[in-house]
Amino acid sequence: MTIGILIVDDHPLVRDGLTTLISKHGDLKLCGEASGIAEARELTRTTHPDVAIVDLTLNDGNGISLIKELTDQYDDLKVLALSMHDEALFAERTLHAGAAGYVGKHEASRTIIYAIRTVLDGNVYLSERMTRRMPARSIGSKKQPDDRSPVENLSDRELEIFEMIGRGMTSRQIAKELNVSQRTVDTHRENIKSKLNLKNAVELTMHAVRWALGER
Repeated sequence: MTIGILIVDDHPLVRDGLTTLISKHGDLKLCGEASGIAEARELTRTTHPDVAIVDLTLNDGNGISLIKELTDQYDDLKVLALSMHDEALFAERTLHAGAAGYVGKHEASRTIIYAIRTVLDGNVYLSERMTRRMPARSIGSKKQPDDRSPVENLSDRELEIFEMIGRGMTSRQIAKELNVSQRTVDTHRENIKSKLNLKNAVELTMHAVRWALGER
């Protein structure tokens, strides 16, 4: 049986690389490539993929929100989250959103096929490092790793806004895209500054830009 794969990523080179990798396996078939959320919705509706590989940072929205939407609407769809950011921050969030696994972009070419087959078998795919880390976090162990990023303290919505700031969006633009008031966005901005111990809007913007570029 042929397994349909949908790729959702706003970087053409990443899509091309994944397409080439998938094409080497006869039982895998590319259903389509989406560069953003609207296109991903349409392709999911029309092509009925078995697996969607979703980048968490998209030009027109947040990948975690898309994962929630797709897994709520399509019970049989398996979603693999893809990100350049540290899995310690995103892996648990994506699983809570409905994803069946998380693959870092730095390891995608080595593990993506294995990850696809893992989730199709009904299992969860995470790196060995994250698999070891999650049980301690789940039970609230006091022996937490000492490499935790302060960004881990942000809520999903705060993280979404933080990424939008890093993409150069203003509070007004963010409010419009998220369909909330600008006052709500400004409140989130203040909470983000507090949690990240940032003094002002300039520090917030600089920190967000570095994060959006994959720097820690």
